[in-house]
Amino acid sequence: MAAVTPAHLVAGLLRRGGAARGGVAGVAAAGAAAAAQFGLVVVVTRTVSAAGAGTFFAATAVALMAAGITKLDAGNGLVYFIARAKTYGYRGMTGYIRAATVPCVVAACAAAALLWPRVGPVAAMVPVIVLGDVLLAATRGFGSLRPTVLLDGLLLPVAQFALVAAVALAGRPGWLAAAWGLPYLPVLVLAAVAVRGRAPRCPYLPGTGRDLWRYTAPRSLAGAVQAVLQRLDVVVVALLAGPAQAAVYTAATRFKVVGQLANQGLAQAVQARLVSALAGGELARARELYQAATIWLVLLTWPVWLAYAVLAPWLLTVFGPGYGTAAPVALVLAATMMVATACGMVDVVLTAAGHTGASLLNLLAAVACTLALDLALVPAHGALGAVAGWSGGVLVKNLLPLWQLHRRYGLHPFGRHTLPALRLRTWAAPA
Repeated sequence: MAAVTPAHLVAGLLRRGGAARGGVAGVAAAGAAAAAQFGLVVVVTRTVSAAGAGTFFAATAVALMAAGITKLDAGNGLVYFIARAKTYGYRGMTGYIRAATVPCVVAACAAAALLWPRVGPVAAMVPVIVLGDVLLAATRGFGSLRPTVLLDGLLLPVAQFALVAAVALAGRPGWLAAAWGLPYLPVLVLAAVAVRGRAPRCPYLPGTGRDLWRYTAPRSLAGAVQAVLQRLDVVVVALLAGPAQAAVYTAATRFKVVGQLANQGLAQAVQARLVSALAGGELARARELYQAATIWLVLLTWPVWLAYAVLAPWLLTVFGPGYGTAAPVALVLAATMMVATACGMVDVVLTAAGHTGASLLNLLAAVACTLALDLALVPAHGALGAVAGWSGGVLVKNLLPLWQLHRRYGLHPFGRHTLPALRLRTWAAPA
């Protein structure tokens, strides 16, 4: 069995047959996305007051939280069913795509209507974000990481940075939200074209929607909880400590997107393979994928966290005067992300094995931990209290499924596949 190397991961972007080999391409796009998002925060904090920046960050966080909730985790459901359907020629796949997208769009439109009075026009982007995300997930189910890498990983963050920078430098802070949301439209259009070119036309089969949502329903709630966990901290800081502290917190924790995007890039590359391996009882293959992805996640992100912990007092001054005082926030962030990345893609592996209910309970425990710590610490400690709450939630979210994978399957993030995964001799080996 060939080891999964970065070469395996890169080649998948160029050849459909190597889905697991697309991970480093995904991580490379994640690096570009992280740089663009970091640049966006710098531009906003440098050109807008701390209160204005905090208001903007809170509004976009609410929009992304709403999108994360209303997409109902239908994308992962599509990846699961499309990957399993490869053996019989993707029969009925257009029905699954339709069954996944319609409820999401309806929920997203309802959320947009409810949010409009609070966050303004940025709420209109919620249905666009949701539909684009679900359609990109469908392309990954068909074995192609290219649309996700190019559209979500490169086009979207770079276009957002360019438009937000143009608006901010032009002295039009009222247009920031529109500049941030507009790039989601071409992503949606191009994602729809990508799906149309891959999904074979076929009749809607009886039971399609029932089967999809029977699997996805527990993950829908889990996806909603995950979306809340990812964005809750910024909103809580804005509510309890004010928009200025929300701007400081957003700036100091902006680097966490590096770990999130790197993990997402690898997860997107191997998720379909994990589903196939675990569905077929290939525990050894699943173990190899998990351990290979974990070691590369650690190697790619730990240098970033160590450098950020050391250089934070100087790096944070890039955002403007007064932001350097948030260095303790950066230290907590770096330490937490190092622990999280060492656990690997634990939740992805757990759900690929079909344990969506356990994943949901883990996420609920993580959100409860975050909320409890935030309510106790944010009023007195502001951004530092918020990062402590976020850290507690992240640790719960990673350590609980790590223990469950050990107990159920004997899976560990490091083991006998760790060192072989580092060998570059399998550049051209088949996945």
